[in-house]
Amino acid sequence: MDKLKESVWRANLYLWENRLVYGTQGNVSGIDRKKRKIYIKPSGVAYESLKKEMITDVGLDGSPAGKGSLKPSVDTPHHIFLYKNLPGIGGVCHTHSRFITVFSILGIPVPVLTTAHGDVFGRDIPVTRYVDNLGENIGKELLKTYGKTGCNAIILGKHGLFTVAETPEKSAFYALMAEYCAEVSYYAISAAKSRIMPLSGKEIEKWYGRYHSSRYGQK
Repeated sequence: MDKLKESVWRANLYLWENRLVYGTQGNVSGIDRKKRKIYIKPSGVAYESLKKEMITDVGLDGSPAGKGSLKPSVDTPHHIFLYKNLPGIGGVCHTHSRFITVFSILGIPVPVLTTAHGDVFGRDIPVTRYVDNLGENIGKELLKTYGKTGCNAIILGKHGLFTVAETPEKSAFYALMAEYCAEVSYYAISAAKSRIMPLSGKEIEKWYGRYHSSRYGQK
C-alpha cells in the first residue's frame, strides 16, 4: 500500500513537472483492488506543496479517508466509477491541459496526424458531448465513449481529459502524450492552407502494432 501511495504521489508530481495542470486542478489515482481502496490527490492542495503523506485513501464504496486525513479530490466519484466498470485498469488521470482544453471547447477529436500519435493511441483521441458533474454523469459518458473507441485518453466536452491505464504512472504518461498530440495537431491545422490528411488506417495500425509489441522497449 505504501508503494502504491508513493506511485500515486509521483504520478501527480509528473503532471506538475510537465505543465499539464494549473493551480490545484487535476489529479491521478491508483487502486488496490484487494483492499477495495483508491489513493488520490487531496482536494485543493497545490502541487508544489504536495507531500506523499498527503495522498488520501477512499473506499470503493465512497467511504471517506481515515480520521485526520485530508479531503480527497472532488473528482473522486468519477475515478471510482471508472474503477468499478473497468476491472483491468489500475490508474486514472484527469487534467485540464491547455491544448486538450481547446479541443474540448471546439468539440472535435484530436486526429492522428503523426506516427507518434499512431504509436501511443492508434486512433483519434475522442471528445464527448458536454455533461455536468452531478452523480455518475461524467463517469457514464466516459465509459460510453471508451466502449465505442477503446481509446485510453478521452476528452470530456468543455472540460478536460481523462486517461486510464494499468498503473497511475502510465495514466499520467497518456495525459502527457495526449497533450503533445493535441498541441501538434492544433498548430498543424491552424497553419494549413488546405485540409490535412490524417494517416491511413493501415499506417496507424502498423505503427500502433509495433509500439505495443515486444519489439519496443525493454523486458
